[in-house]
Amino acid sequence: MLKPNIENFIGCDCNYEQAHIVLYGAPFDSTTSFRPGARFGSSAMRHESFGLETYSPYQDADLTDCAVFDSGDLELCFGSAQMALEEIEARAARILQDGKFPILLGGEHLVTLGAVRAAVKRYKELHIIHFDAHADLRDDYLGAKLSHACVLRRCHELVGDGHIHQFCIRSGDREEFYFASEHTDMHLFMFEGLEKTIADLQAQNVPVYFTVDLDCLDPSVFPGTGTPEAGGVSFPELLDAIRTVCTAHVVGADINELAPVLDASGVSTATACKVLRELILAIHKNRF
Repeated sequence: MLKPNIENFIGCDCNYEQAHIVLYGAPFDSTTSFRPGARFGSSAMRHESFGLETYSPYQDADLTDCAVFDSGDLELCFGSAQMALEEIEARAARILQDGKFPILLGGEHLVTLGAVRAAVKRYKELHIIHFDAHADLRDDYLGAKLSHACVLRRCHELVGDGHIHQFCIRSGDREEFYFASEHTDMHLFMFEGLEKTIADLQAQNVPVYFTVDLDCLDPSVFPGTGTPEAGGVSFPELLDAIRTVCTAHVVGADINELAPVLDASGVSTATACKVLRELILAIHKNRF
């Protein structure tokens, strides 16, 4: 029987009712401060995912053994960050309400705020694990409170001191690092301290939201991003860190800041696809 041509991320074709994990895309980059293009990230990941195998030799696991539903991209208002965030929050809240695990595909990093708003309403003691090149702790960027440069500052207003754990950070203005020294748990440059942090969160049995800005990777590995920063981690280091985080009580996650148009080779998109595959498999292994 002929079927409609609906493009999902490879292996993620379970129906919604049976799914444990639900993907949803947020094609939004209206506050990008340097190079735009992240709005095309989620659709590019779906399209290019068919260059991957569903099987991961890293984890000896296969996407076909997971119950994953790809709900496609939200239709977001590019002219209003607030309206876009409301739509993202509503979709995340619906997925959580239905007892499923939400994975958000960005988009610029501001989209994380909508997902965290939904998660913190359901999990009052929420902690955030944040992989990124940038601190994202500005109180405003050129007067705008809703910016990808401010997303973790807005998240801090929701979860409070000591609930944000930042890794790979290597860029930000002076005030952001001063703010972090008093309010967040920041680890510079690499993943040093991650295993202890996860062990502490496991011991407390607290819910964790996991956000991965792909520019945590070195731009020699991942050039296709809006604000590349030299000095990042390697691809194997990122995969190992993702598997570590997913042993905690993770309740939601996102991958963001792929700008496929900025890397004509397609390597960045291929890398993002593989990161997503490994994230899904690690979540499935530890949660389902």
